[in-house]
Amino acid sequence: MNDPIHTGTQAVWGGEEKSWMQGATQVPVVHSVSFGYTDMDEWLQVANGERPGHIYGRNTNPTVQAFEEKVRLLEGADAATSAATGMGIISSTLFALLRAKDRVVSIKDTYGGTSKLFFEFLPRFNVDAVLCDTEDHEAIETEIAKGCRLVYLETPTNPTIKILDLERLAGAAKKAGAIVVVDNTFATPINQNPLQLGADLVLHSATKFLGGHADALGGVICGNRDLVKKIYHFREINGATLHPMAAYLLLRGMKTLHLRVARQNESALDIARFLWEHPAVGRVYYPGLETHDNYDIACRQMRGFGGMLSFELKENTLDAAKRFLPRLKYAHAAANLGAVETIVGMPATTSHVECTAQERAAMGIPEGLIRYSTGIEDPRDLIADLKQALAGM
Repeated sequence: MNDPIHTGTQAVWGGEEKSWMQGATQVPVVHSVSFGYTDMDEWLQVANGERPGHIYGRNTNPTVQAFEEKVRLLEGADAATSAATGMGIISSTLFALLRAKDRVVSIKDTYGGTSKLFFEFLPRFNVDAVLCDTEDHEAIETEIAKGCRLVYLETPTNPTIKILDLERLAGAAKKAGAIVVVDNTFATPINQNPLQLGADLVLHSATKFLGGHADALGGVICGNRDLVKKIYHFREINGATLHPMAAYLLLRGMKTLHLRVARQNESALDIARFLWEHPAVGRVYYPGLETHDNYDIACRQMRGFGGMLSFELKENTLDAAKRFLPRLKYAHAAANLGAVETIVGMPATTSHVECTAQERAAMGIPEGLIRYSTGIEDPRDLIADLKQALAGM
């Protein structure tokens, strides 16, 4: 019996074991839109899914397939498929698996684009979305027990870094016969594997930590083979195809995923502890702090607490955040996260830019909240940078 392959090795070798063109050691970028055949029977078999192969780039592509396979292996899934962006895979999943009169149970703290699907787009198709208070597990279980087609979870949440008990909620969903989908973008497969905790599907905005270099858009989902097949079919017809060059960049970034995340885990915890003790900071959201409401759950279901944290200044206003952010020297003020460089921003310009101030308030997101995506810089420099930026706040 072969020994199990560890995550760090899987991040490097997963999906890349086969021999490529002329012995290439790296996955080639296949730009060809179509794939030709001289044997018509073979062509038909590939087109009908009876044998492996590719026929048209909107459907499948060798470079994209290698990326999907790497994520599949890291998450321990049966199958995987991708889309051009994180929202592309989220919307493909919801529209592929839901139909009129279905009911979805989710939480108020999902990513802003996801929230828009729940309260703006899905209702147009007569799909009822119930958004529960994120930290009220009993209320979520009660809504699930009323009956639903799908339970959509996100943990840690964006941007308030709340933690959900996946095993508990997945158990409640199974009793109701519901599909469980988990957004694992913040945790990454290095820190958390929702499929092992009862989820049916796990998805990522690959643009973030998976790629890690802020130079490629992409989304990916993996899990139950039959469900993934439905999502793939919707995506191939909808046309939100992941580009081969983006897939290549994501593959290249994932080779260092385990190294980057390990550094970000350590640095974010050091930074969170520093911020917690700083007199100009009012509140810190990070699951690695013992003061976090669901620290015990995070310890139980995560192997690391992640590189994402958020905090409020004592003067918790949008104006205060606008004064503070430009003072940082080692952080991009930008609408992204999960990169090798530290990135900061406010919900109004990042995670919930699509939402109104009233909608953010209803979701419990302060306008002055600062989201901090820890990079791989020396944490001593990042802490010194935060210290000088906080001086006089």
